[in-house]
Amino acid sequence: MDTLSYKTISANKATVDKQWVLVDAEGQHLGRMASKVAKILRGKYKTNFTPHVDCGDNVVVINADKIVLTGNKWNDKTYVRHTGYPGGQRFRTAQELFDKHPERLVERAVKGMLPKNKLGAELFRNLRVYVGTEHDQEAQKPKAINLNDLK
Repeated sequence: MDTLSYKTISANKATVDKQWVLVDAEGQHLGRMASKVAKILRGKYKTNFTPHVDCGDNVVVINADKIVLTGNKWNDKTYVRHTGYPGGQRFRTAQELFDKHPERLVERAVKGMLPKNKLGAELFRNLRVYVGTEHDQEAQKPKAINLNDLK
């Protein structure tokens, strides 16, 4: 009998091959870079992608202070947080947030593109963002990738 028998392979924590990836944010547009980083964190570029498993890589983003926003987004884009008290909504523009903590601009963009559940929180812990070229993950020997080569 000539039958094809393919089995769908589902990844789990034991079979996942997690690596360390280095991304240089210099000259990159914030949203496009964040969407590609979120895909890497999620594992969508891998052949054994499984939606309910953390099968993505650990990502180190450097040069977060050299990110690019187009148009009037530096002044028009607002970030909202809440103090927890009544009437405690606080607003900051992208420029104000960038002046105090440039890495948070990248972190918030990537976090917004991850799933809004326990898996998304777990994936977000695999992201490290640094201002400048120095980072603390030298021992993991991250592999540098060019985001412009990814689709």
